[in-house]
Amino acid sequence: MGMIRSLILALALAGPAAAGEARFDWFDYRGEAPPAAPAGQFRNPVLTGFYPDPTSLRVGDDYYLVTSTFSYFPGLPVFRSRDLVSWEQIGNAIDRPGQLDFSGLGLSRGVFAPDMTWRDGTFYILNTCVDCGGNYLITAKDPAGPWSDPVWIREVDGIDPAFFFDDDGRAYLLNNGPPEGTPLYEGHRAIWMQEFDLKALKPVGPRRVLVNGGVDLSKKPIWIEGPHIYLKDGWYYLTCAEGGTSEQHSQVVLRSRDVWGPYQPYAGNPILTQRHLPGDRPNPITSAGHADLLETPAGEWWATFLATRPYAGDFYNTGRETFLLPVTWKDGWPVILEGDAAIPAVLPRPKLPAGRGPAPDAYRDEFDAPALGPAWMTIRTPKSRWHRLDGGALTLQARNVPLGSLGQPSYFGRRQQHMRAEAATRVAFTPSGEGDRAGLAALQSEDFFYLLSLARDGGRTIVKLERRAGKGQAPHGVTLAAAPAPDGRPVELKIVARGDRYDFLYAVEPGRWTMLHAGADGTILSTKTAGGFVGVTFGLYAYSEETP
Repeated sequence: MGMIRSLILALALAGPAAAGEARFDWFDYRGEAPPAAPAGQFRNPVLTGFYPDPTSLRVGDDYYLVTSTFSYFPGLPVFRSRDLVSWEQIGNAIDRPGQLDFSGLGLSRGVFAPDMTWRDGTFYILNTCVDCGGNYLITAKDPAGPWSDPVWIREVDGIDPAFFFDDDGRAYLLNNGPPEGTPLYEGHRAIWMQEFDLKALKPVGPRRVLVNGGVDLSKKPIWIEGPHIYLKDGWYYLTCAEGGTSEQHSQVVLRSRDVWGPYQPYAGNPILTQRHLPGDRPNPITSAGHADLLETPAGEWWATFLATRPYAGDFYNTGRETFLLPVTWKDGWPVILEGDAAIPAVLPRPKLPAGRGPAPDAYRDEFDAPALGPAWMTIRTPKSRWHRLDGGALTLQARNVPLGSLGQPSYFGRRQQHMRAEAATRVAFTPSGEGDRAGLAALQSEDFFYLLSLARDGGRTIVKLERRAGKGQAPHGVTLAAAPAPDGRPVELKIVARGDRYDFLYAVEPGRWTMLHAGADGTILSTKTAGGFVGVTFGLYAYSEETP
C-alpha cells in the first residue's frame, strides 16, 4: 500500500474536532453539464477539468491514460478504459512521499508531461520532475500500482521524455532538449533520440537530433515537444506538439524509413490545431495539441490530446482537459483534423464495447471510506500526517502553513470540472486566535485563490471571504466580506462558479443559504491571469498561527 494511502487512513479517533482541528462532514460537487450525447456517440472532453498532457496506450482489451499534475500530490493519475470514452481512475503513479519531493515549488512546477508505455508485462512511465530532479523512469507490473521509486536519467536534459519500442527489440528514448549550438530565437528547441538499455535502465550510444526547431526552421517554430514515434507499414512516424500550449498550440507529424531519420514533414501540417479559427466563435475549443495516438483491435486509430474550453477570449478556469478524436490515414499520413475543421463536441463512439459511463457531473463524499479516493490531492509532498478519517468525517489539523505560501498546507482539493459548478461542505471549527481559519477554497495557485472560512474577529466567530490575487498580497490576501457565525456550531459553506463570476454562500441551518458575496471576479482564477499550467481545485483547508 502506498504511503499516501497510509497518510490518509483513519486513525480511529472518533468524536468531535478537537482544539486546533477542523472537521468536515462531507464534500458535495455539482456541475452543469451539456445534454448527454445521443446513442452511439460521445461528448468531448472525455476527462473534464485539469487533466493535461495525456499519454495513452492499449494493452490487450484495456486502455490506459496518464496526465500531468505538476506540484499536486499524489501525482500522475492513472486511468483505465475499455472504450476510450469512459475512464476510471485506478491509482496514482506518484503516491509515496519518498518517490519525489515537491517542497518549495510553485504549483505549476513538479511533474510535467508523462509518457506511459508497456513491454513484456512491464509498464513504464517516463517523466520530468521540473526543479526537483530532472528526467526519471518508474515501472510497475500493475498500472494501478505500486510504482517503483524513480530511476534518474541524469544523462538526458530537457523535458518530455518518451519511449519508442521497435519491432527488433530495441528501445529508444526521445525528448525535448536545447538545440545543438546556440539557440536561434526564443523557443528554439529540438527533439533528440538515444538508444535505451531496458535491463540496465540507462541510455546507451550516441544521442542525436531528429528535429531541429520544428517542421520548418525558417518560420522560427517554437517549443517542439511531446515526441512520440509509431511504426506503421514500414514507416516511422514522429509526431510532436509545436507552438506552445496556448492558443497557437498544434500537432505536427514527420516520417522516415529509418528510425534515426532523416524525418520529412507532412506537407499538410499541422495535423491538429484550432489557432486558425475566429476567436469569437460560439462555444470555442482552443489550444489543441500534445497528442498521443493508438490503434484499436478493429484497426481504428484514435488520438488523445489536450485542449481548453474558454468562457471568454483565452480565459478558462478548468485547466487543460483531455479530448479524443479519430485519426484518418491520408496518403500514408495520420490526420486528426484538417482544413478549417473545429473540434467536434459530439461525435461517433469508437467501435468498442461501451464502458461504465462518463464521470459523474455530481458527486458527494461522506468521508465514510477507510481512505480518501484517488482524485483527492494535496499541495506538494506531505512530510507529516495532519489529517484523519474518523466517524464519517475528514479532520484536518490547523497548522501554521498558509495557503498562499510555498509550504505544504493542510489542504485537500478536487478539480473544478465544469464552467458552471458548485462545491459545498459542512465544517466544524473553533478558531482560538485572530489568525485561525478553516473552510472551503477555490484555488488556482498559491498566489491566486478565494477562501471562504470560519475565522475569528475580535473574540467572535465569523464567516469570512478572502481573496489573494498576486504575490504582493498577504498569505491569505484581503478580506472581501464577513458575517457573524455561531460559536461552536458547524456551518455549511458553498462556492458557486458561473464562468467568470463566483458566488460565496453560507448556511447556519442545513441548506438555508445566505449569500455572503456575489459576482466575485473569476478571471483571477484563470490561466490567462494567474499563469501556470494547472486548473482550479475546490478544496478543504485549515490554518492556525499557533502551531509550529
